Amino acid sequence: DVDLADAPNRLWKGPACLLTYFLQQNDFQWKKEVRTTFADARQAAQDAKVDDAGKYAMEHLNQRLAEFDFPVLLSAEWGQIDRLLKLLDDPNTPKLRKVKILSVLSDAHAEEALPQLTKLLESTDLQQEAINALSGAGVDSIPLLIDLFQTSRQSNLRAEAAKALGIVASKSGDPRTIPPLAHYVSEVLPHLKTSEDIDFPLLTELVWAIGKLRWGPAIKPISELQDKVWLIHDNSKEMAELREATSWAYKAIALQDAAMLQTY
Repeated sequence: DVDLADAPNRLWKGPACLLTYFLQQNDFQWKKEVRTTFADARQAAQDAKVDDAGKYAMEHLNQRLAEFDFPVLLSAEWGQIDRLLKLLDDPNTPKLRKVKILSVLSDAHAEEALPQLTKLLESTDLQQEAINALSGAGVDSIPLLIDLFQTSRQSNLRAEAAKALGIVASKSGDPRTIPPLAHYVSEVLPHLKTSEDIDFPLLTELVWAIGKLRWGPAIKPISELQDKVWLIHDNSKEMAELREATSWAYKAIALQDAAMLQTY
């Protein structure tokens, strides 16, 4: 647990609040630490031109506690998905809390959340979060994610769908996840002449996703894409990230193919 961002820390990293709970007088050793984004409250207050460093630190800590949403995390910890779904369906639930619920559902293996998440895809302000949460609904979400990837006109939603398919692929190994993504790469390859022809956020997420399943037939389009991105003169951060993703995906698939050949 010490590797998690919200794990208790013995070293001073700024104002913090330790959350835990007792159930029927039993300490379940569930501890989460919420910290401010700054370690030095005095310096942070000075930078913000505020005289009272203590008050400034407490205001920021209260803000972080509101974002942390202890009850939502605890419900997820206890596997009380039905409670989270009721909150998600309640029109009085603040948007920030709904975003947090969708975030924890993505890690909760909550297949029962699929109908509610499908409904949320109609919401214009929570679509990305709902798509991300679909990755926690398991293989049942694959047809919906593929449909979103293939039919959405919004590049950011297609990228989220590709990312979610990659997560499902890595958890389940379901072969349905990758062919539509590999087909997209094959389709765009002939049109990639300059950086202006590349939708970097979409293509980068898509390539990472392909590498997670290590699907053998994808090695051809990934190999061709790897050649192309190095032929295009572009030193931007976006291109560097795409090159890194392409190189990793190619190696992952090639290693998988080599391992299978040795097996036979």
